[in-house]
Amino acid sequence: MTTDLTKLPLETWAQQLGFDALGITHRRLSDDETHLNQWLADGMHGEMQWMASHGSKRSRPEELVPGTVTVLSVRMNYLVPGEDPETVLNDNSLGYISRYALGRDYHKVMRPRLQKLADKISAEIGPFGYRAFVDSAPVLEKALARNAGLGWIGKHTNLINKDQGSFFFLGELLTDLPLPADLPEPTPPSCGSCTDCIPACPTGAIIAPYKVDARRCISYLTIELRGSIPLEMRPLIGNRIYGCDDCQLVCPWNKFARLSDDGDYRVRHALDAQPLTELFAWDEQTFLDNTAGMAIRRIGYECWLRNIAVALGNADANPGVITALKQREQHESALVREHVSWALQQLRENSAAAGRS
Repeated sequence: MTTDLTKLPLETWAQQLGFDALGITHRRLSDDETHLNQWLADGMHGEMQWMASHGSKRSRPEELVPGTVTVLSVRMNYLVPGEDPETVLNDNSLGYISRYALGRDYHKVMRPRLQKLADKISAEIGPFGYRAFVDSAPVLEKALARNAGLGWIGKHTNLINKDQGSFFFLGELLTDLPLPADLPEPTPPSCGSCTDCIPACPTGAIIAPYKVDARRCISYLTIELRGSIPLEMRPLIGNRIYGCDDCQLVCPWNKFARLSDDGDYRVRHALDAQPLTELFAWDEQTFLDNTAGMAIRRIGYECWLRNIAVALGNADANPGVITALKQREQHESALVREHVSWALQQLRENSAAAGRS
């Protein structure tokens, strides 16, 4: 076993496990902590109370995992071949699902591979202290990845890499290993004067460069929010039924985005371009069967129907759409009934307005 940590081929091992890049950092996150605390004080986390419940652990890894001195940050592309996003977004009869959620749940993909990376290290140097995280604990993943040289945080608050865009996942190993101190400098922001992502946000959630109000973000509204979607947000959601990619789709750096050949992320059940009426017709067992092993399942069947009802209300008022909604008018869930009622009223109003024009 080697004890020379400088000779560990960490990036090679990471790439062998399917990660696209690995970086190392042990820099402090004091500026990010200040930004986070102000964001929380402004209430921009909405109902995500877990964002505020861990105190400084989110910005101080050594408090989350005592003994931490180094963080290994990994990046993994998830964009796979499929229906063109713009084509789907421009067809209001189809449901748009964020590209990251079309295949296997990334937690289930990355976490075991991080464990294998830890096993490789342990086999080389002996036991060491670590914990693996994939969006599964209070960790400032993007700030750590930036400090590890994997990219910069763009004006839409996503991490961007100049060679691979932003369609990737992040994960971490928090370790007690005193890895080399000659670390890369954090990648400086390279958005320049570009602000394309700000007006592209359908709901105006990017309220200023590097500042997102989650309460307006479609990913929050369709995934994190469990109650009623605010009335003023519903028409703006369009046909987005799980998450949103608009700020990434317009980002010039994503012309460099690389397609992943990882089979785990391949599109399942043609969910990259499914008709809304067909998705709305799923019963709960079909929903559970068709989303097994996928991130989509986490929102549950009730919110799935809620989201699709809103999208149907934003669709064309054809007989198929109206029939699909009416079949759910007496649904056992008050949440679903409310959004179905809104959708039918929205269609009536839109049809009346079209008739007057």
